[in-house]
Amino acid sequence: MKYSRIAGTGSYLPKKIVTNEELAQKVDTTDEWIVSRTGIRARHMSSPEETSSYMGYHAGLHALEAAGLNANDLDMIIVATTTPDKGLPNTACLLQERLGITNIPAFDITVACAGFAYALSVADQYIRGGMMKTILVVGVDVLTAVTNWEDRSTCVLFGDGAGAVILQAADKPGILSTHLHADGRQKDSLCIPTWLPGQSKKNELPYISMDGRAVFRFAVRALEEVVVEALAANHMSQTDIDWFIPHQANLRIITALAEKLELSLDKVVITVDRHANTSAASVPLALDEAVRDGRIQRGQTLLLEAIGGGFVWGAALIIY
Repeated sequence: MKYSRIAGTGSYLPKKIVTNEELAQKVDTTDEWIVSRTGIRARHMSSPEETSSYMGYHAGLHALEAAGLNANDLDMIIVATTTPDKGLPNTACLLQERLGITNIPAFDITVACAGFAYALSVADQYIRGGMMKTILVVGVDVLTAVTNWEDRSTCVLFGDGAGAVILQAADKPGILSTHLHADGRQKDSLCIPTWLPGQSKKNELPYISMDGRAVFRFAVRALEEVVVEALAANHMSQTDIDWFIPHQANLRIITALAEKLELSLDKVVITVDRHANTSAASVPLALDEAVRDGRIQRGQTLLLEAIGGGFVWGAALIIY
């Protein structure tokens, strides 16, 4: 039986860092207000040149280097993003061009903050089915481009970045299982009302709109359930987890979930304080950081989860 394993990780963060103090000079807010409600202290903000394909390209190069591979070894590219460079073509095709390769499938997955979990699941199925051997999976978003900087309740939450993994066929288990869910009834709790000219309604803007309380309540419950589902599917318990890598949306959600799961924060990878919510990039960014600083070691068990607008959510249990 074939399995898929993570052969390498990579990431990219824009050069510009915006602290809460700097943000407070433009928005009616304070560092204390932001930190107490979100745990966020700073975020990276992309320049016009640092598009999703640009950041995904650099994250992908780092992942290829870590895996000891080059772009010609890839059989497929999957990009999870809600902020593509263009309406057409998709970001994966633009990334493919930057890598200088052709004739392999390249496509985007648009499921907001849960994008990396969904993309990882799709890539895992292609490898387990024997159709592909080596896949680049990228999570990337430029959320500051769709942020309303006059809305103090949302503009403090988001940042930009990219994370990537190389998924490769293996004889021993790597990704043990993935678990995906969606509930379109929650479509108005977290959304971007419109993208297309001529389709917007009165007072609608192409910016992130969020009901924070509704998101918090739903996220904690849904993520707890999908984590329990992933553990049960593999006959494991919380004590079997070496590292928990949650979606980096809000420190209060992360700590609430860790408490419900009876997980020590010493086992939780947290980057939200420095990165804010980078949507599809948040989990692979946190994963790459913990791999590169030596916390995550080969053979350890990782639990990944994320939830995004839709609502869409998912988890993955992995032997790294």
